[in-house]
Amino acid sequence: MSKIHRTLALTRKELFSWFYSPALYVITVFFLVFVSVWFYFLRHFFAMDSASLRPFFSGFHLAFAGVIPVLTMKAWAEERKLGSEEILFSLPFSEWELVWGKFLSCFILILIMLALTLPVPFSLLPLGYFDPGVIFAEYTGAMLLGAAAVALGLFLSGVSKSQSSSFLGCATVLLFTTIISSLTPYLPPGLAGFLNYISMSFHFESFSRGLLDSRDITFFLLCTGLFLFLNTRVLVYRKWS
Repeated sequence: MSKIHRTLALTRKELFSWFYSPALYVITVFFLVFVSVWFYFLRHFFAMDSASLRPFFSGFHLAFAGVIPVLTMKAWAEERKLGSEEILFSLPFSEWELVWGKFLSCFILILIMLALTLPVPFSLLPLGYFDPGVIFAEYTGAMLLGAAAVALGLFLSGVSKSQSSSFLGCATVLLFTTIISSLTPYLPPGLAGFLNYISMSFHFESFSRGLLDSRDITFFLLCTGLFLFLNTRVLVYRKWS
């Protein structure tokens, strides 16, 4: 069996375990309700005098901070708690295959949640002209944001001793990288520039304006790759410790 087949087999196993879990449906409903309430009521879409979905996508950061920690918290922390990681390490999977299998399963679930939000923009099309290019860029940004956040959550699950600590750590980091850009106007330029650079919400701004900025795309891809790499190093350490 090739590496790709082994990775896809692990991905399917993880997906099937989620589809039989009530938690998946709870967090999916939470995500859809949260972004809808955020858009229609908290950001007062119908009181706006413009055809823009920027307020809709601005709520995705906060929604991901609640959803992604739930998806990733048990990925490795539960394996350690149940003592099943020894069995997992004895299987013919490399560390990269294990990490990619976990990552792809969680990322696919995020893509499904994003797809379930499509009725929102489609239902608003009769109310005005919504630039399809801008909507494409916004969804692209949401996918890249979700990929980086999932990779971060998996890494934190790998270094955590329990699901609760993994959840709290991931939620805290995601909230921090979401709200930190709003504090930078009150900080010295050097510090503000650094905080903006590590802020996921700051790098998502260009996508919300309909721009596919290569710098922001590179940032999210680098974050995803970095945390996946660190996750493999954690597995190597746990395997031989």
